[in-house]
Amino acid sequence: FLLANLSFVDMGLTSSTVTKMLVNVQTQHHTISYAGCLTQMYFFLMFGDLDSFFLAVMAYDRYVAICRPLHYSAVMNPRVCALLLALCWVLTHAVALTHTLLMTQLSFCVVGEIAHFFCDITPVLKLSCSDTHVNELMVFALGGTVLIIPFICIAISYLHIISVILRMQTPGGAGKA
Repeated sequence: FLLANLSFVDMGLTSSTVTKMLVNVQTQHHTISYAGCLTQMYFFLMFGDLDSFFLAVMAYDRYVAICRPLHYSAVMNPRVCALLLALCWVLTHAVALTHTLLMTQLSFCVVGEIAHFFCDITPVLKLSCSDTHVNELMVFALGGTVLIIPFICIAISYLHIISVILRMQTPGGAGKA
């Protein structure tokens, strides 16, 4: 279940940028509309953040499977898995929507199209003629949170797993883990 969702997210992440890049290569037209840029930015942020959070959920799944094997079916039942993934979807939609809505409040020196095939937040903010202080603050606050929270969850899960493996008395058990 978790791997299927991760695969879907990875396809979405790749599709959010590669399709426009392929169109640009084929047509030799290297710009993107403002609406297209915001749409691409939303989906790239959402799928990229989802990827990180799903990896954290999967690390927790491995932690429960290795460190609490007798409780695994009770802890990681289908309802809990669905709730964890739903939480990831809600959080990442909120983050991506926040960045996208803040971007709509800016005015740009270039009207109509942006000379990029990939719309990341920082390069697009540099094209703005208005004050981007709030946007930059949100990039730092939300971006840092979206990177640090999954990283810490993954690191803690795997530190516990390594600790349990090192304490195992049987060589076969450590090899299976």
